[in-house]
Amino acid sequence: MEAVYNRIAMERKMRGLSQQQLADAIGVSRKTISTIETRRFTPSVVVALKLAYYFELPVEVLFSLT
Repeated sequence: MEAVYNRIAMERKMRGLSQQQLADAIGVSRKTISTIETRRFTPSVVVALKLAYYFELPVEVLFSLT
C-alpha cells in the first residue's frame, strides 16, 4: 500500500498541483488529500475512482494492482 500513497503524491506534484488544487478538482477537502499522502487514511472507492479519473490512469495502475 505504501506505493499507492507515493504514487498519488508523485502524480499530483508532476502536474504542479497543490493539495488544495487537487482536492478542489475532485471534490474533497485538502485534509483528505493530506491524510492520504501521509498514510493516515486509505481512500474510499469513490475517492480512488475520482483520483484515477483525474489523473487519467486506470485504477489498477494508480493503486499498483497490476
